[in-house]
Amino acid sequence: MSALSDVLPASAYDACELCPRRCRARRSAGRAGRCGMTSELRVARAALHFWEEPPVSGERGSGTIFFSGCPLGCVFCQNHEISGEGFGLAVTTRRLAQMMLELEAAGALNVNLITPTHFSPDVRGAVLLARDAGLSVPVVCNTSGYELASTVRALSDVVDVWLTDFKYASPALAGELSGAPDYPEVAADALLAMAESVRAAGGRLVGDDGSMRRGVIVRHLVLPEHADDSCAVLDRVWELVGNECDLSVMNQYTPNEACRRAGGSLARAVTDEEYEIVLCHADDLGFERIWWQEGGTVSESFVPAFDATGVRGPELGHPRSSGAGAPQ
Repeated sequence: MSALSDVLPASAYDACELCPRRCRARRSAGRAGRCGMTSELRVARAALHFWEEPPVSGERGSGTIFFSGCPLGCVFCQNHEISGEGFGLAVTTRRLAQMMLELEAAGALNVNLITPTHFSPDVRGAVLLARDAGLSVPVVCNTSGYELASTVRALSDVVDVWLTDFKYASPALAGELSGAPDYPEVAADALLAMAESVRAAGGRLVGDDGSMRRGVIVRHLVLPEHADDSCAVLDRVWELVGNECDLSVMNQYTPNEACRRAGGSLARAVTDEEYEIVLCHADDLGFERIWWQEGGTVSESFVPAFDATGVRGPELGHPRSSGAGAPQ
């Protein structure tokens, strides 16, 4: 295995190309990148979460860690307080590792890293620290899908489960709603890299309790008036990985304040008919493991309180001393 400093060096923040934006911001010098973040590691919440897919949340809950900032910036984002407005507290790599251990001690089924990859050097280092200190639950990378395949590969030795979105098949729609017309191509390359990393580790693995220990779950959020693009997304996912992945088709789209003000299709929820069209298409394609949501799930209650719960606390006491992931 390569040394940590060879895989994701601290210098990755000097002219940042960790995400597909390749903005080359001097984040290590305090300049915010397209993600809205400098190299200062920031976390908004660390707590048990019970509303992920059943193989991720189970009955014990998933140990979610929400990172501040986001490279994608969707207009309909529900987590805009942290993704766009930057809420969060600065933490060290050692403190991040300690949070992981605290979540496991609280009974978490896994450690669920939410939008972490713009902090990849520190995230990878923290997982290694936590594992050195006894972390034994799987690590989940919960991502928008807008990832460089090279970053996915660099994290593959510390990620067990990839919980990834595949948002758009249409470059035009991706450009309109996320300012990323390259999203479909980028997400496809990233998904292939995720599937390959799971394959190389031995393939999908589920525990006796039904929890996912290793694998890929592809999420797709159905958007109002875009069931056709949703079906095209499922076509693409099937073409790329077929039943190597679990599929989660969501109807929980809830208009945020900006979408409500703007009006148009994004100002309303998804209809039962739109959702049914997409679910039926998933069945027709042949997906064997499909997660879906029952009616009435549209609610802002799916968005946790971003109040720095679980972020403050003592740091891990025995640091690792290698490369960018070493304690600061």
